[in-house]
Amino acid sequence: MAPVPGSKTAFQWGVATAAFQIEGATAEDGRGVSIWDTFCREPGRIRDGHNADVACDHYHRWPGDLDLIAGLGARAYRFSIAWPRVRPDGGGAVNAAGLDFYDRLVDGLAERGVSAVPTLYHWDLPQPLEDAGGWLNRDTAARFAEYAAIVADRLADRVEMWITLNEPMVVMAYGYAFGVHAPGRALMLGALPTAHHQLLGHGLAVAALRAAGARKIAIANNHTPGRALSGAPGDVAATEAFDDLLTWQFIDPILGGGYPDLGVELPHVRDGDLETIGAPIDVLGVNYYNPVGVAAPADGDPLPFRMTELSGVPVTGMGWPVVPDALRGLLLALRERYGDRLPPIQITESGCSYDEALDDRHRIDYLSDHVGAVRAAMDDGVDVRGYYVWSLLDNFEWAEGYHPRFGLVHVDYETQRRTPRASYAWYRELIRDSGLGGQPRTPSQGVPLDEGLLP
Repeated sequence: MAPVPGSKTAFQWGVATAAFQIEGATAEDGRGVSIWDTFCREPGRIRDGHNADVACDHYHRWPGDLDLIAGLGARAYRFSIAWPRVRPDGGGAVNAAGLDFYDRLVDGLAERGVSAVPTLYHWDLPQPLEDAGGWLNRDTAARFAEYAAIVADRLADRVEMWITLNEPMVVMAYGYAFGVHAPGRALMLGALPTAHHQLLGHGLAVAALRAAGARKIAIANNHTPGRALSGAPGDVAATEAFDDLLTWQFIDPILGGGYPDLGVELPHVRDGDLETIGAPIDVLGVNYYNPVGVAAPADGDPLPFRMTELSGVPVTGMGWPVVPDALRGLLLALRERYGDRLPPIQITESGCSYDEALDDRHRIDYLSDHVGAVRAAMDDGVDVRGYYVWSLLDNFEWAEGYHPRFGLVHVDYETQRRTPRASYAWYRELIRDSGLGGQPRTPSQGVPLDEGLLP
């Protein structure tokens, strides 16, 4: 771990996962149905008809998975708590068996010297709440705060940092605007209330977590910086609209600035909401994978921008552009936009998918370059205090099913055998060599395959 310049706070190296993507056991021990369970059952929604009924079977294999984290030397594990496992109907009765599972998980992390960093909402909304309107319904924010209070009452004494929401932008855009994620609604700008109701739920949950004695609270936002296709005024204006709608809308209210000008009325915002949403947080989580090209919309487009491919840059196995310097630019832009209002930052997700089995040199290059970008931003004075690799394990990758592989650890889904990749050994070396006196650095590129880990 490495202290931030001018701070006594240690840099937090970690790994991340999410409940629906790894747990499996979707019908065990009283867990309720989530919108993603329903979405997976709808024909044509998930590539090759995959589902997460078993996933990585983490629900049963969690002790070994925690051993993998400890073996890395990572000091933090970001996981998510499945709302349907704790409160199957979204409101109403609490499922004791669900809470017990996360109680054991947090205790297991403590026994291994790893800080627990739970995310309360990573997209698995209980289906009964969606039946009542989901995040279009303001009442869902209140139910979320109740759920946060229930979980915190059990776990707050052992949790280092809480993350309220994961990527509310993706929920709004992919789930409610474009319809490619659960719950599969295609409302375009009609999805805007879901952004506000998620942020309202965040603010209400912050109050509930504080009341339960939470030590640190964060939110993990998705950041996909727009890059104008050209310097033409239309492309530049479209990029500004893209950033306002998909980035700043989800941060400005939290840091006390209200909403940016989105070009539409927001009748769902009520008196007092912005004060609730703007409750102080301790950390801003930044999830970063890639930028995106943006151009002026064509006639008849329902949105004020058009997303395009970036030319002349390498891509991951999923076709996502690899632009590490865009992460540095993003961190500098956050500092410039918010100044003293910006809390310390942690990179709460960073990673890539490639088809390489075990000798995953492209993943090592990706991570090395992005760690370097974080280091460059820190050298420029940005207060970054953590970096979490997505993901510890290969997992169910939403609409793409089991095809993409993001894991430091390879998972054979037929046998559930875990095999650490070369990137696991690389990350272990990075954590080991950073030391308490140094900052994030790029370790040697010639990290050999670890014969003690590979078959």
